[in-house]
Amino acid sequence: MPALYVLIPVALLIVAVAIYVFFWAVDSGQYDDLDGPAHSILFDDEDPQHQAGVDEAKDDNDQEPPRA
Repeated sequence: MPALYVLIPVALLIVAVAIYVFFWAVDSGQYDDLDGPAHSILFDDEDPQHQAGVDEAKDDNDQEPPRA
């Protein structure tokens, strides 16, 4: 029973910190752009022309097929 006297205030403190962090993230704009990151993963940052897949397909077609 005496452990509850410590655990309940600690739990309330953790909940208060979690609520504070959530509102801080919302106020700082953490959740403003929900569509941008979902689309940006589709493109390679180092290939501004987005030709990596085309070049790879050309390289695969230039190789001879394996012989059995």
